[in-house]
Amino acid sequence: MIIEVWSDVVCPWCYIGKRRLEKALAAFPHADDVEVVWRSYQLDAGAPVTPTETVAESLGRKYGGGEAAGRRMIDNVEAVAAEEGLVYRLHQAQRANTVDAHRLLHLALAEGGPVRQGALKEALLAAYFTEARNVADHAVLRAVATSAGLAADRVDAVLAGEEYRDEVWADIEQAQAFGAGGVPFFVVDRKYGVSGAQPVEVFTQVLERAWADTHPVLEMVPGGDACGPDGCEV
Repeated sequence: MIIEVWSDVVCPWCYIGKRRLEKALAAFPHADDVEVVWRSYQLDAGAPVTPTETVAESLGRKYGGGEAAGRRMIDNVEAVAAEEGLVYRLHQAQRANTVDAHRLLHLALAEGGPVRQGALKEALLAAYFTEARNVADHAVLRAVATSAGLAADRVDAVLAGEEYRDEVWADIEQAQAFGAGGVPFFVVDRKYGVSGAQPVEVFTQVLERAWADTHPVLEMVPGGDACGPDGCEV
């Protein structure tokens, strides 16, 4: 079973959704046969590489109400995150571009597979949400990526050029083709879509249904004479 997750590394609900999916997988009896692949999505493609405003200021400007309103939004999502064991520092975080972070996630997938990519995804989310680091800064990205096991020379080469940029846009276009109105957006075996950071129970139901589709249980019809190791019924 393959689960593809479209998300952004500065999306608070994406980190929450990741934790809820992980809880569902922890109780899923076939978890060892599940592969999770992280797909790119940019919530704010126009965000600057060098931050110019805090997340609270950005939210207040976008949705109205100023910085105070933005801070209330942050308080609300931080309370939900805490329920999942996540300690956010969004009040210290800044609005930042994520395209280079996504390019490194593609590098991790290409050269280390889903496991390496998953480690980098977790590290990037933690860097932004729990450490309030600038995930557009190349020095930060290099440190996070190498700590997740990526080769420093390859990280430097990707950050210095345009490698994997097309793959990032292809992911975004695929999300749009699926009809994703936002992230996180989960797709199981390219058949079932789950929008948003749903409760653990929803992920569990989808996992069980998707598994049953590809591993049907034979239903036995009772009755009928037959022969077996101990002889034949007469």
